[in-house]
Amino acid sequence: MTTLNAQTSVGDLVKDRPARARIFEQFKIDYCCGGKLPLAEACAKRGLDPDAILNQIQQADEQAQERDTALVDADALGLAELADHIEQTHHAYLREELPRLDQMTDRVHRVHGEHEPRLAEVRRTFVALHTEMTSHMTKEESILFPMIRQLASATSAPAFHCGSIANPIQQMEAEHDHAGDALKIMSEATDGYQPPQWACNTYRAMLDGLETLENDMHQHVHKENNVLFPKAIQLEAELAAKGRA
Repeated sequence: MTTLNAQTSVGDLVKDRPARARIFEQFKIDYCCGGKLPLAEACAKRGLDPDAILNQIQQADEQAQERDTALVDADALGLAELADHIEQTHHAYLREELPRLDQMTDRVHRVHGEHEPRLAEVRRTFVALHTEMTSHMTKEESILFPMIRQLASATSAPAFHCGSIANPIQQMEAEHDHAGDALKIMSEATDGYQPPQWACNTYRAMLDGLETLENDMHQHVHKENNVLFPKAIQLEAELAAKGRA
């Protein structure tokens, strides 16, 4: 692992952990074409304190490690709690990360598309995924999740405008399937997010971001398809049966 100090080149820091690209992007430090510069010199060009940037990198590394190990027990949460968790964790992540990856997939495709034609497929697939997931989250937050919260606090089966809660859930699950297909296409088009030897740091950071996106989407969809949605359907059925008794 690359030594984490101000004399380490920016490029090596990102090469070691591509997710660090987010820090450099935040402070507009060039980790691609300017990647050979030591961190101290790159910071001096931007009028930044290298120790403060190192501290940010270390915190980001620690947070990434915590995310990898601290998985939420979705089944232990109530319906409203789980809906809140999905919004605050996975939806918040997508709203921050999708625009970043939109810029990166566009840039990498424009710069390296002639060398790697499959980048056109990655770009095209990502754009469609970005569009659908933005709409998907809006529908969940404005329609389905409020219904689930209403159901969680109800003493009898609510009269939903769409009939059973299973109807919007079915649509959300279909959209999850579309997202899964898109992730599979991007993974296959990048050989499982493995960078070619000639890949620049922006290319590598894009692949790291896409792989992280896939991992987060797997957790996100699991929590909805396998926990939140079945429990909501079951609770609705129980409340309806109670009303008929």
